Amino acid sequence: MLDIAVIADPGVAEASLDPIRSRLLAELRSPASAAAVAARIGLPRQKVNYHLKALERHGLVELVQERRKGNVTERIMGSTARSYVISPAALPGVAPDPSLAPNRLSARWLLAVAARLVTDVGTLITGAERANKRLATFALDGELTFATAADRAAFVAELSADVARLVEKYHSATAGGGRHHRLVVALHPSIKESVSSPGTPGRIEE
Repeated sequence: MLDIAVIADPGVAEASLDPIRSRLLAELRSPASAAAVAARIGLPRQKVNYHLKALERHGLVELVQERRKGNVTERIMGSTARSYVISPAALPGVAPDPSLAPNRLSARWLLAVAARLVTDVGTLITGAERANKRLATFALDGELTFATAADRAAFVAELSADVARLVEKYHSATAGGGRHHRLVVALHPSIKESVSSPGTPGRIEE
């Protein structure tokens, strides 16, 4: 089972977004039979079987084991990943394009950059898996608190200057066979999750 899988196919995305099927994907992080899952979530086994077949067709669940119980062969199914992310590539006609209106101070442009990141990394993961090669990536994630808006602006200015200095130092536009990489640096307010209602959007911390 993968830790995370990227869904780029529109049909697979549609299948995963069905409420019952997304519930089944969560339940099948621990492999189980259709009968066992049906008992847990309170649905008829025939209905669970119908949705499991659709998920299996789209590669979202897979056969883990077959067990013989009397005259019946019980199929033990499991999700192919612990979690899934739907790539903007699943909506090719309306996927965000950060090149249309680049603006480093725009939250929507930041979202477009993040969408491209999901699309690009999803494509790279798929290609690396097919080629049975390791994908070289790096990421930083953390939080910091600014005393004032002026401090935040000063931090952004210093960060931009330092990154530009590093790019100038290591970028080689003329290197034959150079390894091309994309650099993304993002800064946004933290979101404080609501404890009482985890399914609802959190509060933005100023």
